Amino acid sequence: MNISLTGRHVELTEPIKAHMNSSIETLSKYNMDIISVNVIADTQTKKGKEHSVVEFVINLAHKNSIIIKQNDQDLYAAIDLAIARAQKAMRRMHDKENGHHKEGMNEAKNEASANINLHEASEALEDEIVPVELELYKPREVEDVLQDIKENKKLFEIFLDNDGKTRVLYKRNDGKFGLY
Repeated sequence: MNISLTGRHVELTEPIKAHMNSSIETLSKYNMDIISVNVIADTQTKKGKEHSVVEFVINLAHKNSIIIKQNDQDLYAAIDLAIARAQKAMRRMHDKENGHHKEGMNEAKNEASANINLHEASEALEDEIVPVELELYKPREVEDVLQDIKENKKLFEIFLDNDGKTRVLYKRNDGKFGLY
């Protein structure tokens, strides 16, 4: 990457050049094949006030050049603002090039279903299902269920009583037990 620093009506001191070079180096993180960067620093007077103008021309391989012109009272602030704008432009170009676009729902479904054999998936589900007779369907005494709740520190238990009714024995907030 070729870097050209130019000062018009302003002397580019070593700290200014170092700040410009370090700012330009931050652009390399986008891996965009930067051919050259031309920086022109200038001071202008408008309405009796002097302000700094910084212009960045960034030439990229096989892409359009990025040109950024920034005005500010302070030269360092103008450089920082121009670099921030350059980073934003390069990030947009980088994202567009790498295709970070969202996929549509149909494309995601097609891609997911292409890798799955539905016949094998249904057979796998059938193998995993094992019928088990639950204790819920065996008639139980209320005293037995109360003993289980106390031993296991459960909050409630659903069971069938000897009459075939579905019942719920639960622990209340006051420490007593309720039967529904």
